[in-house]
Amino acid sequence: MKVDYATVQKRRDDIMMLIQKLGEVTVEQLVNDFNVSNITIRRDLQYWEDRGAIIRFHGGAKIVQHMVNHNNTYFSNDRYKHAIAKYASNFVKEGDTVFINTSSTAILVLQYIKKRCTVITNNAKAVLMEHAPEVSIILTGGELRFPKEAMIGDIVLNNLSRVTADICFLGCSGISAQYGITTAIHAETAVNEAMLNKTIGQKFILADYTKVGATYSFTSGYVDEIDYLITDINANAEEIQRIKKKGVKTVLLEPIIEKAK
Repeated sequence: MKVDYATVQKRRDDIMMLIQKLGEVTVEQLVNDFNVSNITIRRDLQYWEDRGAIIRFHGGAKIVQHMVNHNNTYFSNDRYKHAIAKYASNFVKEGDTVFINTSSTAILVLQYIKKRCTVITNNAKAVLMEHAPEVSIILTGGELRFPKEAMIGDIVLNNLSRVTADICFLGCSGISAQYGITTAIHAETAVNEAMLNKTIGQKFILADYTKVGATYSFTSGYVDEIDYLITDINANAEEIQRIKKKGVKTVLLEPIIEKAK
């Protein structure tokens, strides 16, 4: 019997919400939770991997980026991301040039900056984001990759080679003292690395607790290259201590519910 598209999509969205909440799941767990076959679950996971939301491993999958919204804030990291972005915005000085990458957390900084500055980003979502009139936005250009609306490729790297920034706010898929700043998407690695190398002032990693201690395949830089890690109170305490020993200032924030006005 053929299942209608709405039913399939509802199950896939529910699976994605569960992965977002837990960070990592097994195929066996999903088979039991959703009462469907192993093959069906593998197809559902493939659907999300194709969209860059998860990375699969033998017997399961782990989160790369959040793709499904839910009215219950406990299903979402938005309240942590906004706390991180709001705090980070305080480090921007009048007249600064700021790098922001494709991170869903870092791009939120735009909503909180209230000073005259120039933001250079390869995140096309910046086009539609609310921001103060004092903030000028320059897009790097490049090949547009969905669903993250990330700009990648040689055009981005060529344009970044011609500028420097006073400060950068970068997100990541994972950060650890041992393996550094990592991502699951190879095409974004070179851009992140270029932003780090072309920043003459303070360098920040903005990452909610799900990213702290996580490791992915491609390295953009190492923790001793950054000045600050801004995260939230749920971050793994042992990993935070290891990162601090590398000389990185760390900030652990309480979540906030309200969004930028």
